Amino acid sequence: MKSTIITSLLAIAMTAGLQAQSVLRIRGSDTLGAKLVPQWAEGFKKQGGSVSFDIAAEGSTTAFTNLSAGTAEIGMSSRKVKDDERTFAKTKGVFLQEYNVAWDMIAVVVNKSNPVQTLTKKQVAGIFTGAIKDWSEVGGTPGPISVYTRNTSSGTYKDWQTLAMGGKDYASSSQKMAGNEQIAQEVASNKNGIGYVGYAYIKAKGIKVAEVDGHAPSVESVKKYPYSRPTFLYVNGKPDGNIKAFIDFVQSPAGDKISEVVGFIPVSQVK
Repeated sequence: MKSTIITSLLAIAMTAGLQAQSVLRIRGSDTLGAKLVPQWAEGFKKQGGSVSFDIAAEGSTTAFTNLSAGTAEIGMSSRKVKDDERTFAKTKGVFLQEYNVAWDMIAVVVNKSNPVQTLTKKQVAGIFTGAIKDWSEVGGTPGPISVYTRNTSSGTYKDWQTLAMGGKDYASSSQKMAGNEQIAQEVASNKNGIGYVGYAYIKAKGIKVAEVDGHAPSVESVKKYPYSRPTFLYVNGKPDGNIKAFIDFVQSPAGDKISEVVGFIPVSQVK
């Protein structure tokens, strides 16, 4: 009788685990979650993956808060997990496993009508910190520069601060946007606008890419471009079931192909 009860309980637990993985909750980065991860999800299902996806892209920070709270199976991040985030997760019994799934390049974008074609890294830093305030200071048509950035929950916000600004504070006049698409829209509607977007968004209507020190973001220049970065998926511990199957798909040639089509650089192409 006791053996029967234990067996029944184990069966119930296993069934519950499978049911829990029948919907994968994915939280975190807008850079990954707005386009790439949904396309990976569709590709996974087309190859026979029997799972539904619940994806919310609200910034890389939310990947770790949700994983720690048990409200996500997978976290998306355009930056590496911070030490304090990893430590906090451990206090909740969550042991973060990291997967580098694609490379991205953060592009400097200006209004399509802006005559400025190229900037130096020093000029980019000056614009985003507020030291440079007028387009005439960088060879453009006189006019106050309007700076658009991501919001503080975004991994891109911090990455840009590190990669482009030497860790300095953003200009006090900079305007914070929820995602790449919002930045592109604001820059497209403002002739004096400048912002940064992920590589997948550089063809948005009304904007153009400004080269930086003679380098434009491209697959060929990923190692030379100054604002290249890896992107990640995170899970709790060693994945199994549909979580493992999805991660395996993402890292497969089929997943790499989707990365290319969306506008990311597969890890296999970055030597």
